[in-house]
Amino acid sequence: MTQPPAPKRRRATGRVTLQDVAVAAGVSPITASRALRGERGVAADLVERVQVAVRALGYVPDPAARALASARSNQVVLLIPLLSNALFVDLLDAAQRTLLSAGYQSMIGVTHYQPEEEEALLRTYLMNRPAGLLVTGFDRTDAARSLLMGSGVPCVHLMENRQGSGLYSVGFSQEEAGRAMTQALRDRGYRRIAFAAAQLDPRTLQRATGYRAALGALHDPQLEFMDAAPSSFALGAQMFDRVLAEAPDVDAIFFNNDDLAQGALLQALRRGIQVPGQVAIAGFNDLTGGEQMLPPLSTVRTPRGEIGLRAAEMLITLMRGEAVEQPCVDLGFELLMRGSC
Repeated sequence: MTQPPAPKRRRATGRVTLQDVAVAAGVSPITASRALRGERGVAADLVERVQVAVRALGYVPDPAARALASARSNQVVLLIPLLSNALFVDLLDAAQRTLLSAGYQSMIGVTHYQPEEEEALLRTYLMNRPAGLLVTGFDRTDAARSLLMGSGVPCVHLMENRQGSGLYSVGFSQEEAGRAMTQALRDRGYRRIAFAAAQLDPRTLQRATGYRAALGALHDPQLEFMDAAPSSFALGAQMFDRVLAEAPDVDAIFFNNDDLAQGALLQALRRGIQVPGQVAIAGFNDLTGGEQMLPPLSTVRTPRGEIGLRAAEMLITLMRGEAVEQPCVDLGFELLMRGSC
């Protein structure tokens, strides 16, 4: 296909405009805009002409101008607790790929598990009139809830489920996952089961609730070890030592995250403590490396990539003004009972 001619007129800034693209493609600015947004109803040959013009002219859409013209941008805000946690990296990657394929750009905000930081990010991002929001969980300030409700921006909640009018969520039951792993340890004959947790975010606390429910009358508050510090291999090793020092009769330790559990396995190896002969170790999330530990780590596999994909698909449906058939999607989890138990 022949290259479109360069436009004769250009803004004083030298920036290529949508008008330039439309002229080069031989279509109206409205058609060019619809073609770039991927709207249905634009003929395939017109879309191709517009794309050729975009490539030839080096056109980059102006999100501010688009927001002013449509009262809504093509940007989607994704708020996650941490970028250093593989759990959220996997989720983010799947969501971003899905949104990009539908013509949406991602704006990523990191809350560091602080509701006040999330509130500040929401205030900033909502000023840009995003097309949609993906937020983690339901724990936030009252002001942040008001911002979400009053913005009119479609929003999907990640990692947890909640039923309610106007609520959209994709995740699984953190409490049920915690209960299931604890019950699996009980079924294997363990009775003095400790729960060791770090970060202490709402999802961790929900797992702890499940742990207590599975133990019932066997639950001993002295076997709960909580540390608000960020989860890490090093902390896992420290918590392993602490559990054995304060409760030497434990026969199993359920860690709320795999990096803690992997650190504990390494510490057990250093100390010559047999796992699971002397104490069993279980983790959560099935992070990279768990299966390669000695012994392989028992854990709860969580569908974080699928959560990112399905939540992005749900949000795309909402942003298009279409009805969502299933507003609350529970993707479940899987117990992986390996050699450490």
